[in-house]
Amino acid sequence: MAKQKITTSSTAEYFSKNLQQVGFSSPTKAVLTTLKEAVDNSLDACEDAEILPELSISVEKIGAGTLKNTDLVKIRVEDNGPGIEVDDLSKVFGEYLASSKFGRGRCSRGQQGIGISAATTWAQLTSAKGVTVITRTPKMRQAVSALVEVDIKNNKGVLKDKKTLSWDRPHGVSVEFVIDGRIQLNGEGGLLTYMTGTALVNPHVNLKFKVLDQPWQTIKRVTDRAPDVPEATEPHPHTMKLGEFIAHSHLFGRSTAATWLKKGFSRITDNAIGEFVKNGMNKKLTDTSVDKLNEANFKDIFAAIQKTELMSPSTRSVMTIGEEAFSKSVRRLGEVDFFAVVTRKPTICDYKPVAVEVAVARLKDGNAPSQDGEAPPSSVLRFANRVPLQFDKSACAMTKAVETVNWRAYGLAQPRDSVPMGPYVIAISLVSPFIKFKNASKETVDASDELVEEIRRALMQAGQRLSRHIRKEHREADLEEKLQHIEQFCPILVDCLCRITSAPATRKKKATEGIIKLLGRDVNAAKKQLTEAVKEVKDHEARGKIQIIKKESAEDQTPAGSEAEASEAELTVDANTAEAPAPKKGAKASKKEKGAEKEKAAPKEKAAAKEKTLVKAKKVAKGKEKTKEEELA
Repeated sequence: MAKQKITTSSTAEYFSKNLQQVGFSSPTKAVLTTLKEAVDNSLDACEDAEILPELSISVEKIGAGTLKNTDLVKIRVEDNGPGIEVDDLSKVFGEYLASSKFGRGRCSRGQQGIGISAATTWAQLTSAKGVTVITRTPKMRQAVSALVEVDIKNNKGVLKDKKTLSWDRPHGVSVEFVIDGRIQLNGEGGLLTYMTGTALVNPHVNLKFKVLDQPWQTIKRVTDRAPDVPEATEPHPHTMKLGEFIAHSHLFGRSTAATWLKKGFSRITDNAIGEFVKNGMNKKLTDTSVDKLNEANFKDIFAAIQKTELMSPSTRSVMTIGEEAFSKSVRRLGEVDFFAVVTRKPTICDYKPVAVEVAVARLKDGNAPSQDGEAPPSSVLRFANRVPLQFDKSACAMTKAVETVNWRAYGLAQPRDSVPMGPYVIAISLVSPFIKFKNASKETVDASDELVEEIRRALMQAGQRLSRHIRKEHREADLEEKLQHIEQFCPILVDCLCRITSAPATRKKKATEGIIKLLGRDVNAAKKQLTEAVKEVKDHEARGKIQIIKKESAEDQTPAGSEAEASEAELTVDANTAEAPAPKKGAKASKKEKGAEKEKAAPKEKAAAKEKTLVKAKKVAKGKEKTKEEELA
């Protein structure tokens, strides 16, 4: 038998032949995955630099694609992040497994360093052109534009057409992909669904986007507080397999085994190492250099660790959106009739820190019922580290948790082993530095028993709040139905009683009015009171406006110096034409006598009255002048 030649291939060469593993299994998924990877990188960069993200996205068709039944699609994503150094462009966009987040225990979106390089590879394979990048850091005077492609044979990025240009942004990155694909707006793989989901779990983002011929749309942020991304944490030794355990040791080189265990893993102390020794680990190995340990030594250490009970890892490495910010985001789903948001305390599932948040919302308009009259299934939105998951829903831990909840107990219709029915949106956000996905495209979370149970508990808490609201609505509906029955039959009862007792019409009218008041249905009276109140307010406002207009016109027509004289004249006329005080009770005086008494009034009294009137007029004039000065000031 002839000897076969053994060949090796690079990581880029492997993924270029298996792009379906990283989300490029169909033209529709290719467009969504490319967009998602670019947005994830932008959001992570902004959060690391403590910048509130401003993203601009455009997706458009520019021609026919090279593949069958595809279009040539241009995807452009711009951000206001810190920018990328020119020397790093080839690594970020053209090299697989090259990432500042690779292997770090942080709650970041991208961690593998595969997604954006795969998007560049797809663009290169379908349009013979990589990604066009514009970058500018705060230290650059001008932006730099370049074309980045992947050297598939050597897993290296290649920089082409590098040039400087003027850019209106002080810092940020713009990426442009031209790929073969198909654009889907709504549904499971829809771009608009992705935009809405991204804004839902990232309430601090300003998102501006344009898809196809639609006008530009903007989803504004609902909070100005950027999330505090916790520091990275080390993995727990109980989460590793032997091969991973040995590979992890290569990062520490000549350090002793004790130093490696304490620095490379969480919750391992000197006391824990003492317990390892009691459980079979050779004590001499603790002082041995890691690079001198053989396979048998690693097996002994690993076996001892597995036998030892260790503290659970710290939950400080996880983060949450927060009930307040999540609630504001939920309201942007549409006209929401009711919503409940539950944020669980961070916990440990499978020796990994996890935080679960759940929102259950009921839409006012709801979804249109199907032809057979049944309500459509509720919409389940899944998020992992604040990234929407839109494919392979049935195999995900979040979907399984929704199906295991007995929603019928909370007043919702639910087929067996399925999601509830009705105009409901169930959003589940899972955050962890060590989320276990079922594939490299990060579309489905592995369903371990502990994780499903934690999500299930959060859903049950939200379901209990929904149940209270539904029961309250039922009570109100029952009360309304009873009131309608009373309102319908009581007038008949009153009429019969009045005829039996020969009661007058006034008694019948009072009885009817009394029933209406007891029922709280005196709508006509309430409308009348409201109309009178509105009319009174309008009359009051009109009188106030007339007085202001008269005052302004009088002030305009009267010179400033003659205000006192005018007031004196008015008051003098009033005093001269005023009638004398009315006579006391019992006194009888004719009109002639009254006229005679007026004529007989003493000149001194007239003078005194005139003088008193002038004093009052001067006071009024001074008050008016003071008021006018205050208005001018």
